[in-house]
Amino acid sequence: MAEDLGTVRAVLQDTRDELLAKPNVVAAGIGYKTVLEKQDPTLSIVCSVKQKVRAELLSPRERVPPAIAGIPIDVVITGPIHAFQARTGRYRPAPGGVSIGHRNITAGTLGCLVQKNNQTFILSNNHVLANSNDASVGDPILQPGSFDGAMWPADHIAELTEFVPIHFLGEPSDCSFAGAITTFLNFIARTIGSDTRLTAVNTQLRENLVDAAIARPLNDNLVTAEILEIGLIQGLGKGELGAAIKKSGRTTGLTQGQILQVDVTVDVQYGPSQVARFADQLLAGPMSQGGDSGSAVLDSGNRLVGLLFAGSPNSTIINRIEHVFSVLALRI
Repeated sequence: MAEDLGTVRAVLQDTRDELLAKPNVVAAGIGYKTVLEKQDPTLSIVCSVKQKVRAELLSPRERVPPAIAGIPIDVVITGPIHAFQARTGRYRPAPGGVSIGHRNITAGTLGCLVQKNNQTFILSNNHVLANSNDASVGDPILQPGSFDGAMWPADHIAELTEFVPIHFLGEPSDCSFAGAITTFLNFIARTIGSDTRLTAVNTQLRENLVDAAIARPLNDNLVTAEILEIGLIQGLGKGELGAAIKKSGRTTGLTQGQILQVDVTVDVQYGPSQVARFADQLLAGPMSQGGDSGSAVLDSGNRLVGLLFAGSPNSTIINRIEHVFSVLALRI
């Protein structure tokens, strides 16, 4: 160990204000230096930053030096440091990971911000922002959600812009042959004076890929690209078997897990009577509960890999983000 704790503590005491004055630095403390993701037994001053910025974009005075008074300095990304408040509360600007929902639902989670046609949108689930297909474009989105005490119109933060319809078992059939048969039989029923009417329905589950929707903020200043307790998204990733993942959600906050299964086909219950089948999903362990729906799922490098939408007491089901972005034509 190059220096004892007392020596490093004295240097930190003399330099902490100087370090905290640099752009992006939000904390300075004493810890062990990390080299190639392994802890080195060297006592260091550790500077926590909102995000790493390339050195060439900073002036010499703005850069965090590699050492100060002979003590090495390590830089780690923590994102902004917030005083914790209930995720069910009102946030302005609203980050990912907090309560949100269509005016007529209880509450889900604001996943993250995305871009489409050079505009900013909130990404979450269909069943959070579009009330499981029962909403209309332009409907109000509230933050926090109604269950969490939203007030109208004070908590109106966005308007529903687009959603991917969810296909349920037993919904009206779009088969033209079946439609023709039911029309003919209903004509016969009317002719003989019967009040019975038939409806053609799907008897097989049509597979879904995503439970997703976007909403346009009333003003971009009402939202922030940060995700609570995670920070900024660092691009898109791909959900791989065995990968470590994390999410920030309304109910259980910041949780971590692992992708235990890929290529999952799963039947998901929506309320007491509706079932939808989803294909090519990711499955993780128990890292969510009700109200976490819509959470953005990220890998250890803060790359976005999925959109959480369902689960059980011992499992979490996640849409692949590549499907979400493809169907809705989104980008980071």
